[in-house]
Amino acid sequence: MADNMSKEQRRKNMQAIRSQSKLENRVSRELWNRGIRFRKNDKSLFGKPDISIKKYKVVIFIDSCFWHACELHGNRPKSNQEYWDKKLFRNKQRDAEIIEFYNQKGWYLKRVWEHEIKEDLKQVVDNLVLFIEQAKELQ
Repeated sequence: MADNMSKEQRRKNMQAIRSQSKLENRVSRELWNRGIRFRKNDKSLFGKPDISIKKYKVVIFIDSCFWHACELHGNRPKSNQEYWDKKLFRNKQRDAEIIEFYNQKGWYLKRVWEHEIKEDLKQVVDNLVLFIEQAKELQ
């Protein structure tokens, strides 16, 4: 099925997509307020984690339900399905490669789903703080 937008409209839509989501900013703001210091979207680390603390070998990825094909909330676009199937499948493959990479290197990796943040931000942040504290103790 053909795209129903002009190239210029599609370009403007794609430009509006930001590398940092509002959800990532909410989580990082809460962590910062609790005294956790970290880097956001560190390009020097594989997969450009949303939150990272190199000192404790901690990486945190915040996955949107759409882009990471959440089993519960991910929806598949109706148009251009072949493209989107390949795109979302490749995103899941990349996620698996990133998990494998950090596991082999001995890093502590945590993935958080968008719907978890929307359901209970406080619980997600509590869990992340605990995760980071445990990683500190193991160093």
